[in-house]
Amino acid sequence: MSRFSNLGHKLYRGEVSFDFVGRRKLWYSISGAIVLVAAIGLAMGLHLGIEFKGGSVYTVAKPGLSVSQAQDAVDKIVSSHPLVQSTDNGKIRIQVSSEDKTTSSEFTGKLSQEIGVPVADIDTQVIGPSWGEQISNKALTGLIIFMILVTIYLAIAFEWRMAVAALVALIHDLLITIGVYALVGFEVTPGTVIGFLTILGYSLYDTVVVFDTVKENAKDLTKQNRLTYSDAANAGLNQTLVRSLNTTVVALLPVAALLFIGGGLLGAGTLNDISLALFIGLAAGAYSSICVATPLLAQLKEEQPEMKALAKRVALRKAADAKAAAAREAGESGEDEEIADEDLPAGMVAPRGRAAGTTRAKGRPSTKR
Repeated sequence: MSRFSNLGHKLYRGEVSFDFVGRRKLWYSISGAIVLVAAIGLAMGLHLGIEFKGGSVYTVAKPGLSVSQAQDAVDKIVSSHPLVQSTDNGKIRIQVSSEDKTTSSEFTGKLSQEIGVPVADIDTQVIGPSWGEQISNKALTGLIIFMILVTIYLAIAFEWRMAVAALVALIHDLLITIGVYALVGFEVTPGTVIGFLTILGYSLYDTVVVFDTVKENAKDLTKQNRLTYSDAANAGLNQTLVRSLNTTVVALLPVAALLFIGGGLLGAGTLNDISLALFIGLAAGAYSSICVATPLLAQLKEEQPEMKALAKRVALRKAADAKAAAAREAGESGEDEEIADEDLPAGMVAPRGRAAGTTRAKGRPSTKR
């Protein structure tokens, strides 16, 4: 832990630095590949929950009844491959799509015979597709309003380039999360929508923290000739790197417990709805704030005329410094060679590259005792 803290201190003081902004083409390529895979998953279609497409929900409470046993019984009744899950209180939840023509009374009667449970012990809930459509429209409206408010806030608090970079990172996180949902085949429920909105807020929070540090580093940047905007942005990114990683790890630990322990080991399938969205979204948000938003911001800022002029001045300064350093090295090397030649008897020349004072005439007494 002390080494990690020491690394964070060095990153903040600039003693150690990772060139994230300079490798933006690499990050863009990685993000492009991930988004492409997510787009393929979206093309395959999302597994919408019954709340969005309508249908019937049957809840059965029978001690000892497993999900596999209930799935076998349901498959004998309908052919639409309904979703069978275990709930948090040990009950079995069966979702039958509205596309299946089996009536609820017919289904409960056959299910009662298959699993040996009275019809009265089977709780039935019918959901119409219009209700799911209302949820979808409200979720989309909330997302659009959120994006507009975020853009206005960032444009006022920072500038429009930061707003654009943050929005690109948000869309990047959404596409990846939704694409993974489609590839994994998890059901999209209202809990999933809540998870999506939650990760948007987290991703924006992490990005704003980095942008605030970059803004501080870029004050009066055009009045000097040592750092470009990309250099200042990369320094700000390194200063907040350890903080971002710590925040992400702390946030991912409880979400991972919900996903892998609650949903995987304990079989509480309802926990998967929100936990998978949070897990993928938090990881994607941390990546995008470091490798997408800040490099994109630096790229947009470098297109400004004053930043282009600054980049030229910095390049000239670095070239002059390199030339002066080379001249100093050449001068010191020449002095060493001259001193070595003067120490030799007449007619002898020291080998080139020999350090000063390392060549001594034969027979000359040594000063060492």
